[in-house]
Amino acid sequence: MEHIIEILKSGGTILYPTDTIWGIGCDATNIEAVNKIFDIKKREKNKSMIILVESEKRLQDLVNVPEMAWEIIDLSEKPVTIVYENPKGLPKELLAEDGSIGIRLVKNEFCKKLITKLNKPLVSTSANFSGEKSPLKFSDISPEMIKLVDYAVEEDREKVSKYSGSSVIKIWSDNRIKVLRE
Repeated sequence: MEHIIEILKSGGTILYPTDTIWGIGCDATNIEAVNKIFDIKKREKNKSMIILVESEKRLQDLVNVPEMAWEIIDLSEKPVTIVYENPKGLPKELLAEDGSIGIRLVKNEFCKKLITKLNKPLVSTSANFSGEKSPLKFSDISPEMIKLVDYAVEEDREKVSKYSGSSVIKIWSDNRIKVLRE
């Protein structure tokens, strides 16, 4: 774990298991690392990426959380990413064109521990090249992508995710809701 934290703190990128699919990630506050992920994925810069947080406190440090968001987080059986307006302290490159950001409060113990030790939110985007299938297990990740990141986490490599992604729900500060992905 300490080695992974060193890599992330020095602006590196990792492949890691999340509460859904395998992700490629970095310190969400490090713009050079964020740009590396766009380059690795061959992803257009105008496509936003989501971030993961491990605690309600970190979530509240980044966004004003509408009451409806708490209810959805509490009631959701499946991992859920909420798209919030007006985040604080995140690079604009991570944000959608309207300035919003998708954030998931993770339940996965490995991710919680990683984010807690890094003490910063973590970028999470599928560990695949843009347009390709999302990896449900480590062996689904392209060998080319594995070579492009700074480290591939050893944890849970044999595990197959039961989720091909999280639900994505946009919530406005006035509690309006739009389901973007079920």
